[in-house]
Amino acid sequence: MTVRTAPTHEVGAARLHSVREMLDTAFDGDFADEDWDHALGGVHAWIEDGRGVAAHGAVVMRRVLHRGRSHRVGYVEGVAVRGDLRRRGLGGAVMAELERVIDGAYAFGALSASDEGAALYRARDWRVWGGRLAVLGPEGIARLAEEEGSVFLRPAAGRTLPDDAAPLVFDWRDGDVM
Repeated sequence: MTVRTAPTHEVGAARLHSVREMLDTAFDGDFADEDWDHALGGVHAWIEDGRGVAAHGAVVMRRVLHRGRSHRVGYVEGVAVRGDLRRRGLGGAVMAELERVIDGAYAFGALSASDEGAALYRARDWRVWGGRLAVLGPEGIARLAEEEGSVFLRPAAGRTLPDDAAPLVFDWRDGDVM
């Protein structure tokens, strides 16, 4: 199976609809409209088979403050493999393409992993962020203690990751911030 990549505007309405349906099913109905919105506007990677979209992931730009500097971060969203094809390398193939995008365009990659998905990211040398997390929201900076321990980072193209002695402060967005 071939991994295809394209920015959101080139994926096409019909394929985006198929991706959304696959994500809804893969996440057992726990994929909200805000989650879908978070996956749009960047670069998608997907695999199709005779039954439609088999695997998908996207990387979008987010701004992250760390030690007084704003970083362009490639944030991974909407990674899933259709249930009948899991554990066959499709997730890794999609992630390889997303990591290629991150290496070419961002300071580092970030993502929030479910317990089920964490093994994929660990196997690909993504590292759990050991520091504090926060968001710059409508009310100012707020700590995201409940997200700590589930956010993974990956350096882009050999760059170094921020040190975890200072928090990462993510940009605000509706729905789940991470």
